[in-house]
Amino acid sequence: MSGETPTDSTERHVGLIGYGAAGRACAALLLADPRYRLTVLTRSPPGEPLPDRLSVVASLDVLIAACPRIIVEAASAEAFASLVPACLRAGIDVVAASIGALQSQETGDAVVAACREGHSRLVLPSGAVGGLDYIAAAALAGDIAVTYTSRKPPAAWTAELTEAGLAEAARSEPVTLFEGSAPEAAKLYPRNLNAGLTVALAAGIDRTRVRVVADPSVSTNTHEIEVTGAAGDAYLRFANKPSPDNPKTSMITALSLASAVQKRLDPMQ
Repeated sequence: MSGETPTDSTERHVGLIGYGAAGRACAALLLADPRYRLTVLTRSPPGEPLPDRLSVVASLDVLIAACPRIIVEAASAEAFASLVPACLRAGIDVVAASIGALQSQETGDAVVAACREGHSRLVLPSGAVGGLDYIAAAALAGDIAVTYTSRKPPAAWTAELTEAGLAEAARSEPVTLFEGSAPEAAKLYPRNLNAGLTVALAAGIDRTRVRVVADPSVSTNTHEIEVTGAAGDAYLRFANKPSPDNPKTSMITALSLASAVQKRLDPMQ
């Protein structure tokens, strides 16, 4: 993995919540480095043989008692809300995939309180988008407006388009399913709009608008970010390839989780 230092041979024990497509891919990436071992919390034990240096536990208490240096949440918004605060209170940093859970004020407040109590941090990986460092820096100027647009093929929104009576229109032209705030978008589409909330957390919730578009001209999950502000303007576009194990998830998701863990544990930040 990139960023390694030749003299750093310290064992890196990582906890993992969830062992679906993203969790398995993240585990495989980390275990490619012999310094890593993983303890995985999952409701359904895997049916296949486990990789070397990976063990499975059935309860959060056992995971926390194993004392991993950092925990990756790769499960769901529900798992985030119910499990992540306890990890943070125990003093363990968490890299979270289900950032959409933070659309809930109650969950956000619980995370902040847990971080203060445990002197820990919630790490928000870039996930499906990039440029967050630029956006956060530009936001310091105080005058910034950001529009995040999620474009997916109509097949990704079949149920929503049918319910809205827009399935036929979406076959020939882009159809806007939603336009509003990032928390509203994450609440409506908790498994699809993590990226919008990630951008909003970097720019400022009140400075960010989110659009959800079913677009027959795109074949991949596409993310567009438009930034205007006192520090300058930017346009960022990311067309992510799907995970080979779960087409609803971008391949970059697991790569981002593994990269965030590596960055957190490496001596050179």
